[in-house]
Amino acid sequence: MNLLLNSPAPKFTLFSTEKKEISLTDYNGKNIVILFFPLSFTGVCTKELCMVRDELTIYNDLNAVVIGISVDSLFSLAKFKEEQNLNFDLLSDFNKEATLSYGALAETFAFGMKGVSKRSAFVVDKTGILKYIEILEDAGQIPNFLAIKDCLASL
Repeated sequence: MNLLLNSPAPKFTLFSTEKKEISLTDYNGKNIVILFFPLSFTGVCTKELCMVRDELTIYNDLNAVVIGISVDSLFSLAKFKEEQNLNFDLLSDFNKEATLSYGALAETFAFGMKGVSKRSAFVVDKTGILKYIEILEDAGQIPNFLAIKDCLASL
């Protein structure tokens, strides 16, 4: 699926590490940074999410909420969140529905694994419209957080 800037963000309802259902619409009225990441406990994913953790006040100051989404189970995500002291919601897309609707599903990943999320970043504005889309083909890369912050500052 190819998403277009300035189009409505695909809706989703997923379980958080706190075992609560969270929907995109729960964030109405807030700017959202959605980060899809391949797998918890891997080097680049840990680096990316810890960078966000350490800069969360910047996102808060830009009136944005950050959420991370992966196809990991909510149980492994909860352990990952705890071990890395992550201060934002992690959501499990175990059934891959949100990942697919955002065009971020990788057919193959390392070691022959199939069906994990591509490392991706999306900014959704207060009205549910996509304002930034970055889907990386190389899982070793990290999203352009400067561009994400610039996008948020312009909203």
